Amino acid sequence: MTLERRALFGGAVGLALGSGLFPGAPRGALAAAPFRRDVPPGWYRFPFGEYEATVVSDGRLPLGKPEPAFPAAPPGEILGLLRDNFLPPDEATLEQNTLVLNTGRQLILFDTGMGDSMGADSRMFGPTTGRLLANLRVAGIQPEQIDLVVLSHAHCDHCWALVDAEGKLNFPNAQVALSEADLRYWTDDGNKRGPAFMTAFIDGAKKNLSAYRDRMVMVRDGAEVAPGITAIATPGHTVGHMCYAISSGGKTMVYSGDLAHHHILLLQRPLWEFSFDTDPKQSAQSRSRMLDRLATDKHEVLSYHFPWPGLGHVVRAGQGYNWIAEPMNLTSRG
Repeated sequence: MTLERRALFGGAVGLALGSGLFPGAPRGALAAAPFRRDVPPGWYRFPFGEYEATVVSDGRLPLGKPEPAFPAAPPGEILGLLRDNFLPPDEATLEQNTLVLNTGRQLILFDTGMGDSMGADSRMFGPTTGRLLANLRVAGIQPEQIDLVVLSHAHCDHCWALVDAEGKLNFPNAQVALSEADLRYWTDDGNKRGPAFMTAFIDGAKKNLSAYRDRMVMVRDGAEVAPGITAIATPGHTVGHMCYAISSGGKTMVYSGDLAHHHILLLQRPLWEFSFDTDPKQSAQSRSRMLDRLATDKHEVLSYHFPWPGLGHVVRAGQGYNWIAEPMNLTSRG
C-alpha cells in the first residue's frame, strides 16, 4: 500500500511539474515578451500652494571618476562615502532637474539644460544630456508658451538651450532673468579663460545670452523676479549664482540650482571644493550657510543635480547634512 501510494504520488508530481501547476516548475513561455528599451517620460507634475509645478529632466550628466571633480577632498573618503551610500565608487552621475512653474499668470522655466546650441560642445558631458525640449513637449508644454526663463547662473548645463544650433530662440516669447554679475562675467570679452573648459563655457554663454539681450531681466539679491519668487545670492559656483525661494499658499520651496551638486558628497561634506566653481572657497561658504538655512527653515528644496526629481529636505547630520528625498505622488493631485 505504501509503495503504491508513493508511486501514485510520484506520478502526480511528475504530471504537475509537466503541466506547470507548481509555480516553480520550469515550462515553456506562454506569453513571451521582449525587453523594453524605451526611456520613461522625463517629467513629474505636482501642486504647490496655488501654483502647479512640473519637474522636467534634461537627462543625466555623468562627471566620470569623482576624484577630479572634488580635487581637495581625500580620495579614500570620497570612495568611502559613495560605497557607504550604495553608489558606484568609480563614477559620479548628476541629474538635471529643471522646473516649470505655472502661477496662473505666467509660465516660468528655471534653467534650460544643455541644449544643442554649441554643436559637438553641447555633448561635452555625453549624449544623455540635452533632453529638455523633448521632455517639455511630452509634458504638454510648448517652448513658445514660456513667459520667463529664470537662470540660477550661466553655465552650459543651465543656459545652453536658450537657442538652437542656428542661434534661433527656443523660447521666442520669453524674457530671461539672470544676475547682472553673471551676465557681465560670462559676456565680458576680457574674461580670463582659465581652465580648458572655460573657453567653451564663455563662448556658449555669449551665444545664448546675447540672443536675448533686448529682453533681459536683472536679478537682485532679496528682490522678487516675479510675484512670489525671490532671489537669494549664493555666489562662488559662479560670481552671481542665485537660489530662488518660491512662495504660494503659505508654503515655500527653494530652487537651489547648483548650490550643491551631489546629494552625498557635498551635503555630508559641505566645505569640500568642486572643480567647476569659479571661486571654490567662496562657493563652499555659500553652500554651508544656505544649507544651514534650509535645515533651519525646513522648506522643501528642488535641487537641479540631485537624484530625480530632485525634491526633498535638508536635515542636519553631525558636521554636515543629509538629503531626505520626498516621495513622488503618482496617484492623486495631493
